[in-house]
Amino acid sequence: MIEVLPREILICTIARLLEGVRHVAVGASSPIPAAGAMLLRALKEQNGDPGPRISILGSAEHNFFTNGSAELFDCAGQGRIDAFFLSGGQIDGFGNINLVGAGGYPRSSVRWSGSFGSAYLYFVVPRVILFREEHSPRVFVEKVDFISAPGVSDEEVFRTGGPVALLTGKSLFRFDKSRPGFELESIHPGHDLAEIKSATGFEFKHDAQPPKTTLPNQLTLQLLRSRVLDELAETYPEFAGQMRRDLH
Repeated sequence: MIEVLPREILICTIARLLEGVRHVAVGASSPIPAAGAMLLRALKEQNGDPGPRISILGSAEHNFFTNGSAELFDCAGQGRIDAFFLSGGQIDGFGNINLVGAGGYPRSSVRWSGSFGSAYLYFVVPRVILFREEHSPRVFVEKVDFISAPGVSDEEVFRTGGPVALLTGKSLFRFDKSRPGFELESIHPGHDLAEIKSATGFEFKHDAQPPKTTLPNQLTLQLLRSRVLDELAETYPEFAGQMRRDLH
């Protein structure tokens, strides 16, 4: 049996979460989401189907925008982006994300990069995937200290976008807007339910015996380790190089 690296599981899971999208945008410093989008495109083209358009901010080759984030926001507002990725220093059980800092705002004890356009994109992109490789109680909290972007809105608020899933280094959650809240969909190999509960600061629904995250088949791994890493190296050479070193 071929050994599958933890990050390969994340990349392949992202490819499945993007199934059916026409255009996926990826922000800066997001090599794993970018690789997942590239893998989906490679799999589609392998079968003779058109893959999704991929826009990676900061990439010269995989980006048709000529005016950076301003054009990204215009494109999203026009309904021409189907999926996007958001993260946060804190994420809570309602899908709220905090990109500003930990502690009482505005005198936060820890400061992060800022909200940027997260609130706008969260409202207009239909399929927002929350992604954070670290899975710990300091990230997944009961209530964020500051809401950079809300996961849900009141009924009278017009909103076409929002979270559909949360992917971490330990597990995959689906987001139920009707509750609202997260439900554990699968646990990655090497982890268990007790560990997920201990590492998560908010309550979530789960089966008594949650399934394991699906592992990629040999064809998918071959595409990931060859074509996808070659394409990824244009924007993220250090990450692609580290992935290759991890394989040997």
